[in-house]
Amino acid sequence: MKNQTKAIDTPFGQRDAYGSLSMPVYHTAAYEFDTAADMADAFTGKVIAPDYSRVLNPTVMYLEDKVKAMTGAANVMALSSGMAAISNTILALSAAGKNIVTSRHMFGNTFSLITESMPRFGVEARPCDLLNLDEVRSKMDANTCCIFLEIITNPQMEVADLKALSAIAHEYGVPLIADTTVIPFTQFSAKDLGVDIEVVSSTKYLSGGATTLGGLIIDYGTAEGFGHKMKNEMLFNFGAYMTPHVAYMQSLGLETLDARYRVQSQNTIYLANRLRELPQIKSVNYVGLADNPFHDIAVAQYGKTAGAMMTIDLESKEAAFSMINNLKLVRRATNLFDNRTLAIHPASTIFGNFSDEERRKMDVLDTTVRISVGLEDMDDVFEDIKQAVER
Repeated sequence: MKNQTKAIDTPFGQRDAYGSLSMPVYHTAAYEFDTAADMADAFTGKVIAPDYSRVLNPTVMYLEDKVKAMTGAANVMALSSGMAAISNTILALSAAGKNIVTSRHMFGNTFSLITESMPRFGVEARPCDLLNLDEVRSKMDANTCCIFLEIITNPQMEVADLKALSAIAHEYGVPLIADTTVIPFTQFSAKDLGVDIEVVSSTKYLSGGATTLGGLIIDYGTAEGFGHKMKNEMLFNFGAYMTPHVAYMQSLGLETLDARYRVQSQNTIYLANRLRELPQIKSVNYVGLADNPFHDIAVAQYGKTAGAMMTIDLESKEAAFSMINNLKLVRRATNLFDNRTLAIHPASTIFGNFSDEERRKMDVLDTTVRISVGLEDMDDVFEDIKQAVER
């Protein structure tokens, strides 16, 4: 069965009492049991049955089942945000005295979590150049708990070799964790590339136009004990489980994901090529462009589409601000993969609390504008950006 069919026709865990075609929203905190023994079995995990909606809820479980069917994962956990998915994954794998090998090229809050928050709990961050495999290997030791990266970095647009990094991680008996938000998990097999655990901000493509916040942990069952720890410790103790209404909205979003993504990825390559016509734009960074330095490895790993995020560089920070201020159609907003095209200046927003020196080390430039490409007619979007840079 193809993924698009699974997105729509994955069966419910139990037949709905009224024969509803859409999974109902179970807006409830608790569930009644017939006997004390039934209750005990649910609470101790002897049977898979919801006992309390902080841990299990039928509507959320249905979204998890859909993603599990589409990815072939051993376990899928739906949480309250992408950052919740990342933080819970890292907390489950790490402990005082452990270290995380990662990159300086990633989303600002993820980098801050790993380099500022986790060290307060005794977990060392070891940022390095993930394109340099010798440097990666030099950072690994017996206390390394994982390698963490983004499959296309935000906003640097770097693509590392997942199979090579996976081989290094597995030499040391630790998992490779990949944030795969930029390209939907429906488009490629992370497991085949050696990824042990995917983390996804389902707020992005999955929610169907920025309707809700959510995150997914997609566990392929190769990191020993990880699934058990997530289900029996993290969900119980940290309380980050997705709410039923969000799961309902994101299940609907999953049904149209393939259609929306095909349009957005086509829109992005079209817009990237057209923006090169504008002399005010000094460079366009999108791995879907044939001459992009990461194009070939991106195609080899993720297929013919390259997501719906690009960056452009202008002459100066002032030019970048002027362009953003002059936009009339494109929205000045954070987030990625909304139905609307969005523009943001990463250095002063997402990375605004980092020092100039920290941003320099992270290759976050004052001249860069990040664009998340939506579903509008791209000729209209191009004309809006054109007038914005010309004014």
